[in-house]
Amino acid sequence: MTVSKFYLPIDCEDIYCHDNTSSSGVYTIYPGGPTSPLHVYCDMRTDGGRWTVFVRRFDGSENFFRPWKSYKAGFGNVAGEYWLGLENIFLLTMRKENELRVDMEDWDGTLASAQYSSFSIDSEHNGYQLHLGSFSGGNAGDSLSYHDSMKFSTFDKDQDEHVSDCARRYLGGFWYNGCHHTNPTGIYAPNGVFPIDNIQVIWSSWKGLNYGLKTIAMKIRSVSKCPC
Repeated sequence: MTVSKFYLPIDCEDIYCHDNTSSSGVYTIYPGGPTSPLHVYCDMRTDGGRWTVFVRRFDGSENFFRPWKSYKAGFGNVAGEYWLGLENIFLLTMRKENELRVDMEDWDGTLASAQYSSFSIDSEHNGYQLHLGSFSGGNAGDSLSYHDSMKFSTFDKDQDEHVSDCARRYLGGFWYNGCHHTNPTGIYAPNGVFPIDNIQVIWSSWKGLNYGLKTIAMKIRSVSKCPC
């Protein structure tokens, strides 16, 4: 596909609107402007596509027990497991009003999802505080509303509502409350591998607090339809 040098997509929706035959995969977007290209995985198939994926877990290849600076900037391989970065997520949600979808899979190959009417986060000045809309459906149930209005926490920056450090205790970085109903950045492992409960990649309303999921991905797209 020939792309004009003036074509600078903000997100995966812009890429889809430019060419609705685009397949899922790695693309370059520019949520921070023309001098800040960002690689991202775009889901162009699920529920009409156009999804910009900001966290993706499926094989345990990436370490998610990382400090604040890593979660701020982003880490991993966008063709594999990765975290897009809080600053990039902030820029994406600042530019457009977005909805959220969470897709997951258990170790028997059963798929589940959860959708939310809106998703945005504040700037670092306000701790990348989470603003989540209402649960709008999905057979996985609602495990994220508990985390609404929380600031982001890592093991070296505790901003949760618990007396202990949730990020250190549950080995991830997330919008922990006191502490979690879901832990997408927890330890990747099949169910039953670790004797310690709740540290795995979990979605409690679907499989409970002690079941480590095989895959999970969190993704956003504009609530307005493409004018394409």
